[in-house]
Amino acid sequence: MIRKMEPDLHPRLAAEIAARRDDLIALTQDLIRIPTLNPPGRHYREICDYLSDRLSARGFVTALVRAEGAPGDSETWPRWNMVARREGSAPGDCVHFNSHHDVVEVGHGWTREPFGGELDGDRIYGRGACDMKGGLAASIIAAEAFIATCPDFSGAIEISATADEESGGYGGVAYLAGQGWFDPDRVQHVIIPEPLHKDRICLGHRGVWWAEVETKGRIAHGSMPFLGDSAIRHMGAVLEEIEHRLYPHLSTKRTAMPVVPEGARQSTLNINSIHGGEAEAEPGFTGLPAPCVADRCRIVLDRRFLIEEALPEVKAEMTSLLDGLKSSRPGFDYTIRDLFEVQPTMTERAAPVVRSTAAAIEKVLGQVADYVVSPGTYDQKHIDRIGRLKNCIAYGPGLLHLAHQPDEWVGMQDMQDSALVMALVLADLLAPAAR
Repeated sequence: MIRKMEPDLHPRLAAEIAARRDDLIALTQDLIRIPTLNPPGRHYREICDYLSDRLSARGFVTALVRAEGAPGDSETWPRWNMVARREGSAPGDCVHFNSHHDVVEVGHGWTREPFGGELDGDRIYGRGACDMKGGLAASIIAAEAFIATCPDFSGAIEISATADEESGGYGGVAYLAGQGWFDPDRVQHVIIPEPLHKDRICLGHRGVWWAEVETKGRIAHGSMPFLGDSAIRHMGAVLEEIEHRLYPHLSTKRTAMPVVPEGARQSTLNINSIHGGEAEAEPGFTGLPAPCVADRCRIVLDRRFLIEEALPEVKAEMTSLLDGLKSSRPGFDYTIRDLFEVQPTMTERAAPVVRSTAAAIEKVLGQVADYVVSPGTYDQKHIDRIGRLKNCIAYGPGLLHLAHQPDEWVGMQDMQDSALVMALVLADLLAPAAR
């Protein structure tokens, strides 16, 4: 089927989005002012109700979906998601905008009210402004402006606001994908408006493997450590091997994926945490620790790997290192436990949603789109692996380095430009069939 965009649609959409500037500001502020903190999962139902009410009033059919049984879901903190769909006047593809509604903890160092949604010049401040309530608001304005300009569009538009992306997405996109919401028979194109700069198309992300390594020891009196066996000393040997053997090996691995920033184009390993010996004292305790040799020590590993690497080989690098210590170091013993794993993913540049977004960026910004891959994962992993939908990208307003920072903000001009890009993608993919 040949699709043909009206030649004057770009200026008409630009004018429509410009006329909605005040609405875009108010919508973004309203979303920021709902403190959807994760953990534990506060106000999820409130933000879903807010969005459902708005989109229902604009002709969308909405559904509230609780991810019952998903990690984190409970009667106290239910995992609520909202999906809205607007059908066109003729059959065609469905374009789906997916945004997570949860935000991370506030942290310290703020000079603005974290949930105030303050507008100062071109910037709206608040936790989640950049990551990613600004993108959610921009996608809604884009869809509404497109529908107003092209009421006879073909196909369908969906907008979702989903839970728990900041903690893996299992109470959000993973659950919806498992229930068939991203089945390629009902959704053909997905844009995730993550804050990856308005001139960039993010094609995917690196892989991740989290694991916990525990070294074993034997408790004894701290004045006679020779009668025990320190698990912390054994973990020190593990850290030494990681430092002098594994890190240099990982630095030699490079990817052809356009990962940003440059340092993430190699394999990386972060030691996320270390815990050994006695547990930390309760707040307010003023006594001294007991004199004991540590009989256990644990580290959590965050290994990011490349599309050129196979996950079994990634795991084998660590187990080989540990087995080498077990054979050479007296008394050394360990366990290793998988916590979390995600395969790398990357959408082809020839995919329809990529081509349409690249053309729209060039029209709006007057420059060629930059293609990138994220160093960390986001919800594309679930759309790809569970939903089996490959035609998916991340594209949205905001600067990635502001995410999770104090005084987080999103720029109004960035949101307007990104909204226009997304509206033009809708015009390209859902234009009425040429007669």
